This record gives sequence, structure tokens and C-alpha cells, in this order.
Amino acid sequence: MKRMDLNLAAAVLASVALGTAATAAQSVPELSLTRFDCGKTTTLADVSRFSDVAAFKGLSIQLTFSCYLIKHGNDYLVWDTGNPPATGSTPAPTAPSSSLVEQLAQLHVKPEQITFVGISHYHGDHVGQVASFPDATLLIGKGDWEVLNESMPNPGVDPKNFAHWISGGGKVEALIGDKDVFGDGSVIMLNTPGHTPGHHSLLVKLAAMGNVLITGDLAHFRENYDSNGVPTFNTSRAETLASLDRFKQLAANLKATVIIQHDARDIGKLPAFPASAK
Repeated sequence: MKRMDLNLAAAVLASVALGTAATAAQSVPELSLTRFDCGKTTTLADVSRFSDVAAFKGLSIQLTFSCYLIKHGNDYLVWDTGNPPATGSTPAPTAPSSSLVEQLAQLHVKPEQITFVGISHYHGDHVGQVASFPDATLLIGKGDWEVLNESMPNPGVDPKNFAHWISGGGKVEALIGDKDVFGDGSVIMLNTPGHTPGHHSLLVKLAAMGNVLITGDLAHFRENYDSNGVPTFNTSRAETLASLDRFKQLAANLKATVIIQHDARDIGKLPAFPASAK
């Protein structure tokens, strides 16, 4: 009798566990990843400054400027915001043809629907349109946030794009390490310092495509990534190399698709806008 009772109890527990798992599976929000064009592609005939060991001699690279939208059920994360949109009669040569807000409109998404705006780092070609999302919670590495709030930031940092959050008008999460954006492990901002003090990359776990790793500026092009190249303008060589090592081990262990945000050759790894990867 006791054995029967134990078997019955085990069966009940198993049933409950399976039911819980099924409920959890059903409750996982739909996840999708869309790439936006956030700046005109430019050709760099001299990429010497992307190596502090004089590599890449004679290499010419096409650099592109990418932003991303991650849809998680009814919530949205914008990852990086690219170059500022074109203004005036002579716009900047790398200004995007359409603003991020205009591209979102083609997907019937309004700026006020964006839950989070995640910034890989503070450089201008990644933050040029962040002010378009004042209702969003700003997710940014603590090291970068501290630099933006310095009384006299270095010439390569322009805090004006973040004035809304710096003034206390918007919510900010200054990240010390990784950030599980939606709390279910599906989208994780990865702490990968070195390019800047608070640099982050992004991991997106899609149901059909599988795991996708987006570099930020951990690497700017494939040759740079493959050779563990450290640009002369990075804030820490040691941190860059450690971050590259972590990122590559994650890519191997997760069998992830690696997307180098600035490499024009990686655009085709995701569906062309307005289609999304799922």
C-alpha cells in the first residue's frame, strides 16, 4: 500500500511538473528581431586605427550602421539608435535616409511603445536618435553612464543626446554586469567592456533562428573580430581581449549567429527590413 501511495504521489508530482512546464511554454512571449538601417554605408580605405599592432595594412572595409528592434510579446527593446537623422540642406554623409521613428512607423510601432532603449556604448553613431524615446527606460553600462555625467567629458563624448535622462526626466538603469532585459532569459545585455568602460553586447534567443549575438563595437569588422584586434581608441586593451574571449566562447557554446553591427557583410544574416527573424 505504501509503495502504491508513493507511486501515486510520484505520478501526481510528475503531472504537476509537466503541466507547469506546458503552461510556461505557452506563456513564453513571441520574440522577433528586426534590423534597421541607421546610417549610410561608408567605405574606409584606411582602417589602421582599428589595430594597435599595425594590422590590416591595405585593407578596405565597408562599414554600415545598424539598429535593432526586439519585440517581446507586447514589449519592445530598441538596441542602439545609430547616427542622427538628416537635417538641413547638407546632411552628414552617414546620416540615415529615414529616421528610426519613421522606420518603426512602417511596423506600426510608435516611440511611446518602446519599453527599453539599450545602448551598447556612448559613441555618437550609436546614440544619435536616443532622444526619440523619452518614455523608454534607458539601459546603459554604468561605466559609460558615469562618463556621460562627468562635468567635463572627453571630446569623443556628447552627453546632449541623453539630456532627458541626465536631468532626471527619464528612468535609467546603469548596468554593472549583464542585464536580463525581460526577466525570462530570452534577451540579455552582456557586459563586454574595453571599447568603452561600460560597453555591452546583446544576446537574443530566437525560437526558429536560434541564438543571435550582436557585437555592439566589441569588433567593427570580421578581420578585427577574427584576429582579436584592439582599436587604438579603445579605453582598455586588457578588458577588450577578455570581452572578446567571453563573447567567442558564448558564440561557440550557444552555437550562435554572430552579427558584427558595423560589418556590411553581416547584414544578410538577418531578413531584410521590414521582415523579422523569429
